[in-house]
Amino acid sequence: MIAAYGVANLLQSVAAARTDLHHGFHPMLLLRLGRHKSYLIGVACQFGGFALAFFARRDLPLFLVQSAMAAGLGVTALLGVLILKWRLPRTELALLVLLAFGIAALVLAAKPAPSRQIGTAGVVGLVAALGALAVVGFFAVRLHGAPGSVALGALSGVAFGAAAVASRPLASADNLGQFFTDPLSYLLIAHSLVGQLLLGLAMQRGSTTAAVAAMDAAGAVPAALVGLLFLGDGVWPGKEWLVAAGFVVTLGSVIGLSFYAEPQHHHPISREAKTLVLSGSHGSVRRPAGRSVVRHTPPVRR
Repeated sequence: MIAAYGVANLLQSVAAARTDLHHGFHPMLLLRLGRHKSYLIGVACQFGGFALAFFARRDLPLFLVQSAMAAGLGVTALLGVLILKWRLPRTELALLVLLAFGIAALVLAAKPAPSRQIGTAGVVGLVAALGALAVVGFFAVRLHGAPGSVALGALSGVAFGAAAVASRPLASADNLGQFFTDPLSYLLIAHSLVGQLLLGLAMQRGSTTAAVAAMDAAGAVPAALVGLLFLGDGVWPGKEWLVAAGFVVTLGSVIGLSFYAEPQHHHPISREAKTLVLSGSHGSVRRPAGRSVVRHTPPVRR
């Protein structure tokens, strides 16, 4: 799952950077992104990661699954080093190590258990959240630069988090027929599409790194709290502190990595690497004096 999201991060961000800036809150952006082969392959990888995450949510708590999905950024960084010859400074290497420790802590503390059903109130809440995202997104899309990136990135995280909340009880369905009759299925699809659209818009604004940080925080924290409070997500007795520490370390590492996730073109790209990412480039990014210029493109979810 983490590897699938890591590959999707790299390929979809290439397509977003190559697509002309989109100013409206309209699904036409997704069609324009779909013209790029890199985006379509990235979506295929993302769908594979989503399927694995969906089945993982059958028994695993949301705080673990959401953190693992965010950790795909670490895989993106490693792919950039191995394939595109990105440089890996000591700070980022330390963040990758912390990310591994954070995920390990969550794995040790998570207690597998089926989800509770959210009932009518939960369905109404998800519908209301979808409407609120549409209204707020309509106005947030008018923002540009860093404010637009943060606002749209956070909204995309909320949408992806809501999709995760819908999928947790849905993953416990006894038969395939329930997927077609349960309203959570349609809410899952709707929130995922809205999240994808919002993220595509956020990545085209002034600060994609800020968008990624906002998305990771807004996608992981609310979903984890909902899981613990309402869905019966379990923690082994006496390991509550390990969950808190692991969650903070994991999310902090991902946000830290996102702020190093700037495009870099100081190294020539081999023909094989160009074929893998199906071409596409980003403009160079200026960094203040004394800071390393690091490489990679920001991720796409969920």
